[in-house]
Parts: sequence; structure tokens; C-alpha cells
Amino acid sequence: MWRQATQGRSAFVPMRSSFVASTPTSVFASAPFTTQSMRFYAAGGQDDLVVIGGGPGGYVAAIKAGQSGLKVTCVEKRGRLGGTCLNVGCIPSKALLNASHLYEQTKHYFPQHGIKFDNVQLDLKAMMTGKDKSVTGLTSGIEYLFKKNNVKYAKGFGKITGPNEVTVSGNDGSTSKIDTKRILIATGSEVVSLPFLPIDEKKVVSSTGALALTEVPKRLIVVGGGIIGLEMGSVWRRLGSEVTVVEFTPAICGGADAEIQADFLKTLKKQGMLFKLGTKVTDAKIDDKGITLSMESVQTKQSETLTGDVVLVSIGRRPYLDGLGLEDVGVNVDKRGKVVVNDDFQTNVPSIYAIGDCIHGPMLAHKAEEDGIAAVEKMTTGYGHVDYGIVPAVVYTHPEVAWVGKTEEELKKEGVQYRVGKFPFKANSRARTNDDDEGYVKYLSDSRTDKVLGVHMIGPMVGELIAEPTLLMAYKGSSEDLARTCHAHPTLSEAVKEAAMAVYDKPIHF
Repeated sequence: MWRQATQGRSAFVPMRSSFVASTPTSVFASAPFTTQSMRFYAAGGQDDLVVIGGGPGGYVAAIKAGQSGLKVTCVEKRGRLGGTCLNVGCIPSKALLNASHLYEQTKHYFPQHGIKFDNVQLDLKAMMTGKDKSVTGLTSGIEYLFKKNNVKYAKGFGKITGPNEVTVSGNDGSTSKIDTKRILIATGSEVVSLPFLPIDEKKVVSSTGALALTEVPKRLIVVGGGIIGLEMGSVWRRLGSEVTVVEFTPAICGGADAEIQADFLKTLKKQGMLFKLGTKVTDAKIDDKGITLSMESVQTKQSETLTGDVVLVSIGRRPYLDGLGLEDVGVNVDKRGKVVVNDDFQTNVPSIYAIGDCIHGPMLAHKAEEDGIAAVEKMTTGYGHVDYGIVPAVVYTHPEVAWVGKTEEELKKEGVQYRVGKFPFKANSRARTNDDDEGYVKYLSDSRTDKVLGVHMIGPMVGELIAEPTLLMAYKGSSEDLARTCHAHPTLSEAVKEAAMAVYDKPIHF
């Protein structure tokens, strides 16, 4: 999922000619808008664009469309904008990750720095209230941005009832139809569950339920060792749970570089997490004692059981397209349930487009945002571009993990000759003074041209540090390009610079 190959999208497609009043509707479905065409449609009362879904991809696309002068409506059934990410995903999980980290620091690390407290206690209700406050503030902020950019907001379930029509079943019980030139599907994704372990969001939870537990479970089992499972497992471990992660594959954090995976596993074990890798969950039994999972080794087929008070199922996500009406209008969907689009984000029905989790590429909020902007740019100017080869991924545990581009394993498989440069945070002055120096930065560069092919990090704040090499790779830069750029001292970013130096020469401080 993380490294899925995609078609290239050129950013340099020539602008097509302007419309005239006699242009057939079928042409409007595939050509970019112009000022002339927008005036034409405004006069007719038809929307230029209806976006179905108000998550990161959908709301960003709607705002971009409004900024571009289009007459646009965004339809969102949740009643709050921001989608899974803002409401029950990225944002609330980061709030709990931060709060639980502060709690753990207060109990175990602050005394080492001369800061002492008596009787530190957890107020879980207050922690959850703080999380909810963050979410509410951000969702209302998107509504403000909609008003600022002239985006109409329809609260309800949107169904495509024609190539140029969306029917909205309003949350207030009303029904309305929107006539529109184009439709953009941005409905996101939903949790994949296990057939024998139905999610009730109380004892068997998805990430949604894991963000709203009313008490700290004594024993938490996490099924799935990916980003979501490791982040939520970290939250509840810090707050007092015994956390066991059950992962089908032999490694955690799928998609990451193997060296990073191994070192990350060591760190999480040192923190107290338990792991059962290469293990398949085959059945479950729920009784007064808790939830007992039946498991077997993928390799040896040896069976065992594991009992917990709460089970978090985090084995992946799939496109959410239920009830959207795609079959009725003839939109093609592939065998994985993803909407099939071309380089313009356009489906086989020329007036209907799709972005984000429901099409190919990594299922990440920031990828969906880039899709949304590029799709609208394609509609309005004829060009737009997203390079799925340099979409960064981040695990917001502590230490954090981040990467962009190719892993060593991928380069070896492709037969690419490469050089490696590494620099540890233990040799970085800012990390040392912060007493937070676990991890390193690792570069992979072409051995002939020095072009950076991948960058992998584990350490403090690497989710922020990954942006610099991502920009470097966007411009096809070399490790020497970054290494010869002055970085402020003392900063964590100096580790990024010195790791680059280690590729083509030698670092100074290690």
C-alpha cells in the first residue's frame, strides 16, 4: 500500500482553448474551466463542482475550487468537516500521543532534570476533553474557510444519481438534488474488520473506539503492527496498559526500511510493549474473563491463545464507496475496491473524478490533500501533479519514525547501485542537550549520480525533519546539495545535514 506504483503525471500539459457558448456538454466534462465558462455556468445556476466527502482530500479540493472561482458545494454526511483524519484519526490520536507522552515524562523523566512532583495522577476524562477540544476547534475552522472561499456546505449523504447530478439526503431529513458540471469523489476509507471479531467500539475497537476508551484497560491486544496499531498501543502503554501487538508478517511498520523496522522494534520492546510477530489470529471468544484470541504461527502452524480486556483491530483500511451509486452511473472500480482514474483523476465517466483513499496510492491524509489540489488544477488549468514516489510517511510514537522514497530492500530488488550515509542523534548536540538522542538519519543515494533515492529516520521530531529531504527529492537533488547547505546550530536538522555528508564524504561530528 505504501509503495504502490502509480502512473506518472506531467505538470506541463498545455492549456486547452477557452469555451464558447455553443460547446457541447460532453466537451465540458473533459476540458478545463476558464473564466468564460464559469460565468456561463453561474448564469445557468449549475454548480461547477460538487465534492462528495469533507475529509482532508475533499475539503481541500473544495477550498481550492472556491479559490479558483468555481461554484462549488461540498457534501459531508458526518455533520462535521475533516473526515476520519480530523474527527477520529490523525488529529485526536496526536492529541493523545502528546498528552500521554507528557504524562510519562512527568512520572519518569522530569525528576532526572530537577523537576519533581508528588503523587502524579492520571485524569483520563480531562485528557479526553482536551483531545475533543482540539478536534472541535479545527472542524469549526474548516467551516470558516468554506465561508471565506465561497464553498457551499451540504450536511448529508451524497449519492451520484447521474453523471451531472448528486442527490443529498440531508441530516435534517430533507432531500435535494444538485445539478453540477463535475463530481469529485472524496469519500475516504473505512476500517477493515475480522469476520469472527465484530467491532463494537467498547471491547473490540477500531482506532475510533481506541480514541475514546473511558478507562485504561489492564490488558490491551493490538491486532496489526502498522502505524495506527503502534501509535495507539503506545498511548495506552504509557497510561498503564500491558500492550501486546499481534502481527501477521515477520516485521512491524510495513513499508519502512528493514533496518528501521528492526531498530524500532527493539525500542518499543525496551519501552515495555510485547510482540507476537509472524502470527495469525484465527478465532476469538468473548466471555466474562475478557477476549481470548486463538492464534497460530504463520511459519510453524503452532497454536496458542492470548487473553485481553480490550482488542484493537488495526489490520488496514479499504475505500468507502457504499451507497454512492457508482454502479448505477457506470463508474469502474478495480478488484481492490478502488475507483479507477486516469492521470487527470478522471473516471471512465468523463464528468466524475476521484481522489484520496478511494483511488490508487498510499492511504494518507496528506496524499489526499495533494490529490485534491492537483485534481482541481487539472480541471481549471489543464495541469496538476502529485509524485507518489515522494509521499512521506510518519509514525508519531516516541521516538518518531519517518521515511520518504525507496528502501534498501526495494533498491536491491530493482538492481539499483546505491550508497548509504548515516548519522546518529547521539552525536547531535541539540539531541544530547535535550536528553533525547535515540535513533539516526539514513540516506540512500545513487552510487553514480548521488541523486537521493530514499531517506529514513528514527529519532526525536523526525516527522518534522523529513520535510527537508522530501523537498530535496522533489527537485531530484543530491546528498551533496543538502550537505553543502548551512543549517542552524544547535538544531536537530544538523543530523539531516551530516547524514547527507556521510553519503559522499564523511560527517564532521561522528
